[in-house]
Amino acid sequence: MVVDEVVSGIRRLYDYWGLWLLARLDDHARDVAVSNVGHAEVSAVKARAAILAAILIAACACQPVRVPHVVEAEHAKRIALSFDDAPKGEGPVFAGNERALALLAALNRSDIESAVFYVNSGKFERPGGRARVASYADAGHLIGNHSHSHLWLNRTDTTSYIKDIDKAEKLLDGFANRRAWFRYPYLDEGRSAEKVAALSEALEERGLKNGYVTIDNYDWYLDSKWKQAVDEGRSVDVEALRGVYVEMLMGAVRFYDDIAIESLGRSPAHMLLLHENDVAAMFIEDLVAALRKDGWSIITPDEAYADPIAGRVPETLITGQGRVAALAIDAGLDNRTLTHLAIEETQIDALLIERDVFGPKPLED
Repeated sequence: MVVDEVVSGIRRLYDYWGLWLLARLDDHARDVAVSNVGHAEVSAVKARAAILAAILIAACACQPVRVPHVVEAEHAKRIALSFDDAPKGEGPVFAGNERALALLAALNRSDIESAVFYVNSGKFERPGGRARVASYADAGHLIGNHSHSHLWLNRTDTTSYIKDIDKAEKLLDGFANRRAWFRYPYLDEGRSAEKVAALSEALEERGLKNGYVTIDNYDWYLDSKWKQAVDEGRSVDVEALRGVYVEMLMGAVRFYDDIAIESLGRSPAHMLLLHENDVAAMFIEDLVAALRKDGWSIITPDEAYADPIAGRVPETLITGQGRVAALAIDAGLDNRTLTHLAIEETQIDALLIERDVFGPKPLED
């Protein structure tokens, strides 16, 4: 029985991979493969095995062979939601407490078991700020540390930066559904090996894990353009804005997932970067619906951070687009190719104009 299975396996390997590889070798490499088999009289099974081995040797010796990546089915198209910078101030539509109610209602209607809110504790001074974060936790969502003051690591000395993390830890103590996760503001994990090592050690000493993202985007920029239009008295086509938001975010999801499959050989459990802003409160239902229509499962942040990618620490110092992009750079991808609509302000502006999202400025009296 075992022998039969081995024979069957060799035949299947040859019929698919052997023929696939043989077809992709140049004439010289193909000749090398065939000649390496020799003219000895062997059985058909041995011949297949010998040809497979010879083809692989010839491919390695003569030219690189590009083998298509196979996405692990159990890990494909899974994504968790995270919201940075809570509790934010007044937006183009909502005051802070209104936004919290709208966002919680939208997440509930979308059957989101839990998302994670990364909190800037310095914003607790805003009216209802601490209570708003508590409302997210009480609804079953998770709370992570996003620092006290939202500092750039590369613009701040290491000691002051770590103290800022500690201040946030103290103020976040006692919240329900608290997780020991720290998300670097601006996704800036350090521009020098010394700072990267110092912060990594500091987080480990405090029992904190890196609350990385895998999908970056400028939803914050879209929200700021909406706020600017309202402040200028311009009309806003909310349905057109909804379309731009979903298109941007879905494009970002596909972009980083394609990079993961190409560079890492698999689709990891993704962590989507969003912000606790008005575009999220208004359009998160539409985004979730679009994700599910595209075959994505919305998972919990706990599930996302249990993915093996959590244990892969990038070597590159270019981390501003998240973990997948950084690991792709480690794998040899040119970081200059890491561009797409959702992180290019000029492209976002052009799309807003194309869709007539904002009306003209009113004439001054």
